Amino acid sequence: MKKSQKPCKNPRAPRIRVPNSERALFAIDDTRFVGVLQRLSLTGGSAVLSKGPIPHGTMGDVAMRTVFGKVSAHIEFLQTGADGVPLAQAFRFLAMEDASARRFAAAAKQMEKEGFSDSLPVKPSPFSSPASETLGLLLHSVRRLAATLVANRSSAKS
Repeated sequence: MKKSQKPCKNPRAPRIRVPNSERALFAIDDTRFVGVLQRLSLTGGSAVLSKGPIPHGTMGDVAMRTVFGKVSAHIEFLQTGADGVPLAQAFRFLAMEDASARRFAAAAKQMEKEGFSDSLPVKPSPFSSPASETLGLLLHSVRRLAATLVANRSSAKS
């Protein structure tokens, strides 16, 4: 007998590819460091951290700029290797003030509308041609490679 397809009770929040190698400021206790955001969702995200991997379960804070203003949140660091990028570390949002939550939701909605989401687009983007998609994937790969090289260079100096 074939298993019936049941709708998911808690559908996964759409993941948004962060364009332009946007940076965020992370903090653990009194230590601050920069991370290049890879993906975001309403529940968390992933970033390549200048400090290197943070132990799973470590609590910290993140601050990032959006077109709608600064967003700050308390986070928990999760596993490394997020989204297939060895140096990317996942994190989840634990708490966010109301103003930050409104700004973040508006920014996520705008990025989703501009075609950066992995959810099915409502209307096709004028940049959804196969050539544009291929160029976008190439650009994303180059950015990941650059982040890896920078991280390796930083760890070699230490």
